[in-house]
Amino acid sequence: MRLVTVGTGTVVPDPDRASACHWVEHDTTRIVVDCGAGALQGLARAGLPWGAVDHLVISHFHADHIGEIPSLVFALRHGLERPRTAPLDIWGPPGTQQLFEAWAAALGSWLVEPGFGLVIHEIEPGTGAGIGSLQVTAAETPHTPESLAFQMVGGGSVLGYTGDTGPSDALAEFFRGVDLLLSECSLPEDLVADNHLSPESLARMAVSAGVEWLLVTHVYPQLRRLDVATLIERAGFGGEITMAHDGLELEI
Repeated sequence: MRLVTVGTGTVVPDPDRASACHWVEHDTTRIVVDCGAGALQGLARAGLPWGAVDHLVISHFHADHIGEIPSLVFALRHGLERPRTAPLDIWGPPGTQQLFEAWAAALGSWLVEPGFGLVIHEIEPGTGAGIGSLQVTAAETPHTPESLAFQMVGGGSVLGYTGDTGPSDALAEFFRGVDLLLSECSLPEDLVADNHLSPESLARMAVSAGVEWLLVTHVYPQLRRLDVATLIERAGFGGEITMAHDGLELEI
């Protein structure tokens, strides 16, 4: 399984980081996970075949995770040398259909009828689906009412993605056995609320889950000024820590 962290930033504009967006590839399946501001340029900058994406997976409805979805659909409609014929499958929390209908009412019917098949699937927490060659399972997170985390399994490899989340014992159990956990780590302990993770709460969750490899993303400027990896280590996590940046490519 191939993972490219296309956008590793937050809602705060950053000249070096797009908002949340990740590329997952396995066999012939190509998935974009979240699609925040700057995602399209990030996909192009990383040399990824954005025009051949098969699936879009949405963790929740905050703008820094979905804000560039209309632009992605618009680019697939108008930005390819040859018109797209392959369908695009959208996978998101309950409410995803309503979200697209609201966008279409504001921006135009092309958003749900772009000239190729666009199929919306709503995933309930605790359920799974075959998404191309990957088996994907969802779990709720304490962030927004619809927020989901995901496990993606393919070819014997398991990727976990927290989306945005606060501390959760249930989520730690959900991530047990993943090979790599792509996790948010938003703010220092003295600034974080219960809907995001600090280095300390991330370390506790990762240790509880038995995670051996952390890929840390979605770090706000208040925390980025600090040595995040060292803070996670000092909080008790003894595994491998990789700080994500835009364009980082990993094989799982």
